[in-house]
Amino acid sequence: MNWTVYLSGEIHTDWRQQIQKGSAEINLPIQFTSAVTDHQASDAAGDHLMANENTFWRDHQSAKVNALRTRHMVESCDIAVVRFGDQYKQWNAAFDAGLLSALGKRYITLHDDTIIHALKEVDGAAMAWAKKAPAASVAGAFIQWLINAPLLLGSLTLFLFRNDLFRNVGWAWHIV
Repeated sequence: MNWTVYLSGEIHTDWRQQIQKGSAEINLPIQFTSAVTDHQASDAAGDHLMANENTFWRDHQSAKVNALRTRHMVESCDIAVVRFGDQYKQWNAAFDAGLLSALGKRYITLHDDTIIHALKEVDGAAMAWAKKAPAASVAGAFIQWLINAPLLLGSLTLFLFRNDLFRNVGWAWHIV
């Protein structure tokens, strides 16, 4: 069975490539999708509809086009990884996490300790929170395990991972 994993959020580091590489190295049947990660392309997504000199309406027009694409990818994914970086507010990532939660989609948040409090509700709805993009060979296996993990309704399950296997991963907790 092939799985679709949506990668949402911060676009200034190579976290997407790390996850994709780790999954490819162990030949997992995963198709990755992502929002537009190029600022200029995202800002110009609606330009083909009509030229717009007013920056508000240009942004509004492009946001609508981007939203069509993003909504489709979110609705089509089996699981998502939502990355919050430390440089920008990343409202789009928070919006994606809310949409994923509202649609009952499983997702993992990825961010450092400095924004735990700000993301407490987003993390609360996530299956897991990680500090770093999973290390190469562990990434795909862990994502596959998450997808195949049984859903235990109404219970919190904490998983303790072998330190030697997961020392570079940074997973803090996991809710199934």
